Amino acid sequence: MSAPLDTRLLRADDPRDFDDAVRLLRAGRLVAVPTETVYGLAADAGDPVAVARIFEAKQRPANHPLIVHLADAGRIDAWARDIPDSARALAAAFWPGPLTLLLHKAAHVSPAVTGGRDTIGLRVPDHPVLLRLLATLGGGLAAPSANPHKRLSPTTAAQVLAGLDGRIDAVLDGGPCAVGLESTIVDLTGEGPDGDTPRILRAGPITRRQLEAVLGRPVAFPEQHDAAVPGNVAVHYQPRTPLYLIDGAALPSRLRAKGDDARIVVVHRSELPDGPLRGVVRDIRLPADKAGYAQSMYDALHDADAAGADAIWIEAPPPSEDWRDVLDRLTRAASVDPGEWA
Repeated sequence: MSAPLDTRLLRADDPRDFDDAVRLLRAGRLVAVPTETVYGLAADAGDPVAVARIFEAKQRPANHPLIVHLADAGRIDAWARDIPDSARALAAAFWPGPLTLLLHKAAHVSPAVTGGRDTIGLRVPDHPVLLRLLATLGGGLAAPSANPHKRLSPTTAAQVLAGLDGRIDAVLDGGPCAVGLESTIVDLTGEGPDGDTPRILRAGPITRRQLEAVLGRPVAFPEQHDAAVPGNVAVHYQPRTPLYLIDGAALPSRLRAKGDDARIVVVHRSELPDGPLRGVVRDIRLPADKAGYAQSMYDALHDADAAGADAIWIEAPPPSEDWRDVLDRLTRAASVDPGEWA
């Protein structure tokens, strides 16, 4: 690693701080920026040296592709080629928003951004601060989540600093993220096992049902795949404290029967048993609705991780497809194989 940096906390609502963020990005430096999903670690996507700094700061393998963020859908042609009508239809329906389109990259796009692949992930974020940054800069920003590789994604500026202070130049504080989970990734390259059928490569806030309603045709949603896209590793989004998924129906009895002195934090949606529970140092209740749960989940896990407990027990989400993005993140964050859930 390079020598530690003096990481600045910039306020998005301060014109001078905003201008400083623009200057840093134009100079090829790293600035964590707010999006509606999670905070992203941004660098000029057209500058391979700047992009390489992302990988160094996150300690992320260089063959992991990055998502490029654009100011509007009209800029897609500058970054991709052979763009199908389906891509333009989805962009019109969901951009700005938490949807990433995987397309064939334009010839000029550096392999540093794409992990050496011929494809590129593009999206237009739904955050006024980042959209203003992108419009001011006029290009694209590569911006994976602003956290050390495989750790919890941040949804506040403070969480970014907790993980990357000294490794990046600045954090532009635009408040907490409104959606709270990473974007849906849809492959439109036509090179998957289903031919030209669009396929979801990462579950996210935009559901298969929504995609199919726009496209008027089926969208594949494989349980597993080997495509190289952000988030597709077995272990990811992890707190430092071991996390265990507990079936909701079994959670009350597991808590009542807990016989050891291990100190745990319980993250849950349903009611806990009445009375003191052995070893429970904190309980964090999340909203029952999907949108509220998703927006709060990473924040709750950051809080749970900071409690100094021996383990985090989190109630497993409902098995419905609408919750699949939440289940995906928690499965990758868990300290045991999903087949060994309690």
